[in-house]
Order: sequence, then C-alpha cells, then structure tokens
Amino acid sequence: MKDSHQKAAEYHDLAAHAHRAAAAQHEKGDHQTAHEHSRQALEHSRRAYELTQEAHAKSGEKTATLANPA
Repeated sequence: MKDSHQKAAEYHDLAAHAHRAAAAQHEKGDHQTAHEHSRQALEHSRRAYELTQEAHAKSGEKTATLANPA
C-alpha cells in the first residue's frame, strides 16, 4: 500500500512540473509546446488519481481483513 501512495505522489509531482512548464511556455508565447505540457499534466494527474484509488481500495481490503479474519 505504501508503494502505491508513493507512486501516486510521484505522478502528482510530475503533473505539477508539467503545469509549471506549460505556464512558462505560455508566457513565452509558445502555445503549441504549452499545450503538450498541459496534455502531459493531465495524463500524470489521471494516473495519480488511478493509483490513489487503487491504494485506497487496498487499504479498505486490508482493514476489512483485519476486522473480519476468516
């Protein structure tokens, strides 16, 4: 579970970096490159969300197993 949270955090960081890069490119007037960075940020954000959901589901399974051992 800890690994899933770590991976999700890494993707959040990648998304933030891509957002900053997009903003910098927009300021320079390079809208095509900025758009690409924005697209990458969205992909990273989606992956971070997926990993967060997986980690949450795993933590729920672990909690349920501990609460109701078979």
